[in-house]
Amino acid sequence: MVELFRIVGGARLAGNVTVTGAKNSVLKLMAAALLAEGRTVLTSAPQILDVVIMGEVLRRLGCMVTMDGGTVAIDCPERLGSEADYDLVRRMRASICVLGPLLARTGEAKVALPGGDNIGSRGLDLHIAGLTRLGAEVTSEHGFIIARAGKLTGASVWLDFPSVGATEQILMAGVLAKGTTVIDNAAREPEIVDICTLLGEMGAQIFGAGTSTIEIDGVEGLHPATHETLPDRIVAGTWAIAAVMTRGDVTVRGAQARHLEITLDKLVTAGATVEPLLGSTGFRVAMESRPRAVDVVTLPYPGFPSDLLPMAIALGAVSDGASMVTENVFDSRFMFVNELTRLGGDVRTDGHHAVVRGRERLSGAPVRATDIRAGAGLVLAGLCADGSTEISDVSHIDRGYPDFVANLRGLSADIERVEVPELDFPLEF
Repeated sequence: MVELFRIVGGARLAGNVTVTGAKNSVLKLMAAALLAEGRTVLTSAPQILDVVIMGEVLRRLGCMVTMDGGTVAIDCPERLGSEADYDLVRRMRASICVLGPLLARTGEAKVALPGGDNIGSRGLDLHIAGLTRLGAEVTSEHGFIIARAGKLTGASVWLDFPSVGATEQILMAGVLAKGTTVIDNAAREPEIVDICTLLGEMGAQIFGAGTSTIEIDGVEGLHPATHETLPDRIVAGTWAIAAVMTRGDVTVRGAQARHLEITLDKLVTAGATVEPLLGSTGFRVAMESRPRAVDVVTLPYPGFPSDLLPMAIALGAVSDGASMVTENVFDSRFMFVNELTRLGGDVRTDGHHAVVRGRERLSGAPVRATDIRAGAGLVLAGLCADGSTEISDVSHIDRGYPDFVANLRGLSADIERVEVPELDFPLEF
């Protein structure tokens, strides 16, 4: 049996939805727990498959990991293992983030080359170059990255691109290095600030989080801490775009509007009303008429997030007019466009540009989720399609969106998770 999402389009989303902790943050926070012996507790963790996978990665390194609702407790032993196996790492690219902490704590690390979403070539060159600058010897053998260092030493590291993963990797290695590490052209995402906050609570000395230059003064050791995970701005942005596409009225609670300034500004340009919530975190997005087409260019933070590009294209597919969507972060984000065209989307791609000509309504059809964000974008398109849409490979969506079907049903969407036979005819020769 395989699971599908079955959607009957036409519903207007309305009501309240609450955002939990960020997938793109909590996985790195879990890896950072490796830096200190003892129990680190993370609250507001999203209940998604990727958290379960990362928990198993840590268990195999010797940690005891318990999960209770949105709380993840990680008991890190004095002596850690140093090898992260392929069977888990291949399922989630973020597993590579254990490389830096393991190297800093144990002096060696052997981590399988990662898998994860198929959204383009995301090489580890910047990760390796940064760790090498700190004194590590890094090689690649038999599908593993192997790093060794007697004692890491602080250094100046210039990143050719403000890579989130490389910034996090160097941060987690640098906090236990001897001397000072400076990361220039560092990523500025809120998730970087979140991991710096946790490391600071654990006793690290970090300056400049959220700017393009981060300075780390190495310390001899860290202690465990309790930390609340940052709200997921990508999930919040998905709900905001869904409200506009369905001409709905959705209040997104628990989100930080300041982390989505450009995204929400685009929705205002499209004709939506966006209001902050008074006295609490979150915002309300309301739309009365068909959205106007808006151009989107993805960039590292504080630019428009690449993770919201599929939703931006889905928005363009039902907007009035034509929009240009440009992807500057990943080279294969447009892979899902073929699936969107099955729903009637008029999208033409050329290199890292896509021209989207909006239609009043899309048309339901069977489609396949190719990655987490593409799957969410197809769900939003299905909400605006005539008839029924069936989305397969929904395990991708489960990796990034907790209780996605339940939340959509709570907003009046006609969607259900169904099981169907994997094959409905025998394959015989």
